[in-house]
Amino acid sequence: MDQNSFAARYVFSCFAAAVAESVTFPLDITKTRLQLQREAIAGGKQAPYRGMMGTALGIVREEGLRNLWRGLSPAVLRHMVYSGTRLGLYEQTRDRLMTGPPYPLHERILAGMGCGAIAQFLANPTDLVKVRLQMEGKRMLQGHAPRYTGTWQAFRAIAVEAGIRGLWRGAVPNMQRAALVNLGDLTTYDTAKSFFLSQNAVKLGDNTLTHALSSLCAGLVAATLGTPADVVKSRVMNQPFHDGEPTLYRGSWHCLRVTVANEGLLSLWSGFLPCWLRMAPWSLTFWLSYEQIRRASGARSF
Repeated sequence: MDQNSFAARYVFSCFAAAVAESVTFPLDITKTRLQLQREAIAGGKQAPYRGMMGTALGIVREEGLRNLWRGLSPAVLRHMVYSGTRLGLYEQTRDRLMTGPPYPLHERILAGMGCGAIAQFLANPTDLVKVRLQMEGKRMLQGHAPRYTGTWQAFRAIAVEAGIRGLWRGAVPNMQRAALVNLGDLTTYDTAKSFFLSQNAVKLGDNTLTHALSSLCAGLVAATLGTPADVVKSRVMNQPFHDGEPTLYRGSWHCLRVTVANEGLLSLWSGFLPCWLRMAPWSLTFWLSYEQIRRASGARSF
């Protein structure tokens, strides 16, 4: 197999994403709980946790250490679709359709956002299951019966409840978030790396330090752009349904308006710190792993 082919890049990115997801997943579940408990506060309920560390410790104390990784299976499964597609499509687009190198920034922006949105649409069912499973421990502590017993049972239950189309519930805010996150992640990493490599006075070279600096830039921009869409996505996907119809939000824009009206504009960045503290190490772990896997296989650098 050609080490620079779409298939090879797909496999490399899946391995790197699985490593990054496994390492940073406790931060993801902490972020999701913080974003959804803000919704509960607005509804007049008492929040069980305060802050990122308090949320993480509360999960460990009340639900057990293993619950920090609840939902990891669909999260890794998601990246088998999401990361493989977004990386593979972006590099194919960059190599075949863009004018360069050097590649114009506006073309990198369009490619990053477009490839991220396409990849997220394909991976939406796994993301929906991941969010639902992340909230199961909290629901059981509140006295509710568990909705799901595992990943595949959750897929079946959602399909029975809302039909196959129900697995794409929240696809629009998910795709919006993915477009913004990949503007921050893919486009920023690619642009930052090109910038560092072009600085003759510094002469960093295409090495681990350059990859680390580029990934840190990517994580910060991705968290800043992606947190509002992530808040909306989590709320839309986790809301209860009655007779197949949503009970809280009609869609992503309705959720956005209700959230800002009830909780203020800054509530859209609820969970920004855990989001950034997850994205920064996720991005660092992913890009370092990805570049090293490519180098070990004989493929050219990203």
